[in-house]
Amino acid sequence: MKTLTTVQRQYLKGLAHTRQPVVMIGNHGLTPAVLKEIELALNAHELIKIKASSDELETRRAWMAEICATTNAASVQQIGKVLVIYRAASKPAIVLPK
Repeated sequence: MKTLTTVQRQYLKGLAHTRQPVVMIGNHGLTPAVLKEIELALNAHELIKIKASSDELETRRAWMAEICATTNAASVQQIGKVLVIYRAASKPAIVLPK
C-alpha cells in the first residue's frame, strides 16, 4: 500500500471533489466481484470514489484497509460512506506534487 504526503493527499482530495462514485459496495459487502470492479476502475481512472452501503464506521474502515492492501492503492480520504483511493497508472495521467 502506497503512502501519500499531506500535499499530495490535499491535491487528490481537490480532484476527487467533483467526481462521482464509480463502484458501489452493496449489501453483500466487499466480495471478489467488487474487488475486481475496483481494480478495473483504478486501471481506467487512477483516482476513484467508492460508495459503501454499510452504516458501521468500523466496517467501512476495514473495507478501506482491505481495498488498499489488495489493490496496492493509497487511501486518500473517507467521508461518510464515500471512500476515495488512488493508484498511479503505468503512464500516470495525474501528476502529483512533490
